[in-house]
Amino acid sequence: MSIIKLFKKFNQSPKNKKLDLSWLRADMHSHLIPGIDDGSQNMEESIELISRLSGYGLKKLIITPHIMSEFFKNTPEIIMEGLEKLRLAVKEVGIDIELDAAAEYYLDEVFYEKIENKEPILSFGANKMVLVETGFMSKPHILLDTFFKMEMLGYQPVFAHPERYIYLHQEVETLDALIDRSIPFQLNLLSLTGYYSKGVKKFAEKLIDRKLVKLVGTDCHNEKYLNAMERLPHSKYYDKLQEMDLWNKEL
Repeated sequence: MSIIKLFKKFNQSPKNKKLDLSWLRADMHSHLIPGIDDGSQNMEESIELISRLSGYGLKKLIITPHIMSEFFKNTPEIIMEGLEKLRLAVKEVGIDIELDAAAEYYLDEVFYEKIENKEPILSFGANKMVLVETGFMSKPHILLDTFFKMEMLGYQPVFAHPERYIYLHQEVETLDALIDRSIPFQLNLLSLTGYYSKGVKKFAEKLIDRKLVKLVGTDCHNEKYLNAMERLPHSKYYDKLQEMDLWNKEL
């Protein structure tokens, strides 16, 4: 083999691929509004993270701060005010990217009451998608009932990073019930790199193989997330993701 062919083969190797998310177009899960949750803590950090995400080829970010009754008592007003400040800062530095916001709601009794009382909640997309997470170890007993009530109000619940929930690894009947209800799953890109654990990586691959993933997100909190995510092209599922009919492309 000639030196030129060796050089081309080396550059085409997954180990040398640069992370390119232009095919995805939009990220719908991140924590980039500064100072309101466990994500970016100041505007400078937010600008740096958004600059890197733009550099990967993303054209739109739907930022989803945590809303958790015990830890992050954000409101739609707090989030939208933070979004406007962030938009201005991004415009000032000349980053060409569209910014929007919704929330990542923690499913607990407080959130259930919001749904019961028909309080306004933040959604994204034409079909009013709402990103919802749970604790990692135990299934909330109100999980399916909450999703049903959300649907009755015209919302589309989106299950955030199901591959990270240990109870789903162990409870096949719960996974089957979610699939039967056509609850869309949002996969974290980081899960495919082994960032969380080998078990999470394996379960993420299983969800992709079963064609259960409708959305993917960076879940970006800080630079460590992006540093780890740049290993994504090393995953054999990097190409599989690009072949999937993901909803991100329509956001």
